[in-house]
Amino acid sequence: MDDCVFCRIVRGEEWAARVAEDDEHIAFMDIRPMSRGHTLVAPKKHYRDVFEMSADDVARLYGFAARVAWAVKRALNPAGLNLLQNNGTAAGQVIFHVHVHVIPRYSGDEKRFKSGMGRINTSLEELAEMARMIGCEMT
Repeated sequence: MDDCVFCRIVRGEEWAARVAEDDEHIAFMDIRPMSRGHTLVAPKKHYRDVFEMSADDVARLYGFAARVAWAVKRALNPAGLNLLQNNGTAAGQVIFHVHVHVIPRYSGDEKRFKSGMGRINTSLEELAEMARMIGCEMT
């Protein structure tokens, strides 16, 4: 889809701090992270939401997301980690290309998450450095 930002990232037409990829999936830093190390995992093929995917496609997506989560844990040593996936506007989906959020959680951030402050400020350079730190082989 030409108007999908994630499809443009997959094709290399849009900048992203890439963490990992394989033939079917890509992981890159969220440009508006909820925490340090917030990574997005998406299939390279465009699916609007999980309901357009087969069960096998979903399983492979989550297998890839789990490997990224392990890499985030090794690189950043967060106190915890959320894996989130939204389907539809009512569920909070903003980009209509299915993706999984890998969100590291740190001691004391509960207050910020509950207050709705959500996103943190970061630079493109910081995102690129974080991607380099987390980067993992996905063969």
